Amino acid sequence: MDRPEKNSNSPALTDDVAVRRMLGDATEPEPGRPPRVRPGTAATAGPVATMSEVGIPRVKETIAHGKGELLFFGITPPRRSTDPEKLPEIAGRTLTRLDGLALDSLILYDLADESSRTEQERPFPFSETHDPASYQAEYLQAWEGHSIIYRSVGKYTPEQLRSFLNTAPAEVSTVFVGAPSKDTPVKMSLREAYEVYRNENSPTPLGAVAIPERHARHGDEQDRLVMKQRQGCSFFVTQVVYDRRSAKDMVSDYARALRAEKDLRPAPIIFTLSVCGSLKSLEFLRWLGVDVPRWLSNELEDTDDPLGLSAAHAAGAAQELAQYCRHLGIPFGFNVESVSSRKVEIEASVQLAHEVSQLLRR
Repeated sequence: MDRPEKNSNSPALTDDVAVRRMLGDATEPEPGRPPRVRPGTAATAGPVATMSEVGIPRVKETIAHGKGELLFFGITPPRRSTDPEKLPEIAGRTLTRLDGLALDSLILYDLADESSRTEQERPFPFSETHDPASYQAEYLQAWEGHSIIYRSVGKYTPEQLRSFLNTAPAEVSTVFVGAPSKDTPVKMSLREAYEVYRNENSPTPLGAVAIPERHARHGDEQDRLVMKQRQGCSFFVTQVVYDRRSAKDMVSDYARALRAEKDLRPAPIIFTLSVCGSLKSLEFLRWLGVDVPRWLSNELEDTDDPLGLSAAHAAGAAQELAQYCRHLGIPFGFNVESVSSRKVEIEASVQLAHEVSQLLRR
């Protein structure tokens, strides 16, 4: 039996929609970067994002050839309880925010209730969100770059998954996510979802979740990555990385495992980064199973500026992981996501994405 994909309906802090909405003022594009937004578009759809010169081609090339360095940004669709009249405005503000980032892909998470994974009380109440594929098609149609749509497969029947795969646009990839625990009732297991994908012979690139914390506990994440590659996966996205040592251990063991797999090339590993601006956010990180080293947890609890400290730590982790992946010859990238609705934390996440973009060789 497959071990549950703990915390993996997103690789990161994706359970509370209220702490994930990408709102705020526009930021200036990076020098030399082609604009993603054209002015003068319909107000209901928000600004129209133009096709990046590197977005879709770079992602597909990196996935296909196992070479390259990528930058993603993860968002969560609004709650189902959100006033429908506000959805276009939310989407428009999201697109405006994204225009200031040199992104290769946008990630849209698919949330599932993870309460069965632990007996600990959830720091934030769970709220159902809009289906990410439908939300993108209806409200983010102006985004013409590459997108990665998550699928928490336990929520769907095989027929629903086939329909998604058969109608996914060419600029879309997907990530399959299993149940958070063995006690979670599901309509389809992760193993069954992989079987559907193979039987459909889908051209949609398929990704999977990588969990450094699970590797630290069981020491077998590299075997899971190899197995998932053989099931059709061509890239991996981690949950939030605060313990860079566990992430490096996982990548190192994955690189060694590939030496025995003569017919497999390294698949890109995308490390998820996130800032932490409050003790509540730190508590949520722990609830999700993200390992925050004790020394760092102590620093975050004691400092007057946890946001600045966590952002600096994330930037340092990105630099260290980038250097190590280059040393091993493993293609990689970073997925930066916001973990708060507070504007100051959103801006810190965007700034982190800018900083990470500068260290990537693109």
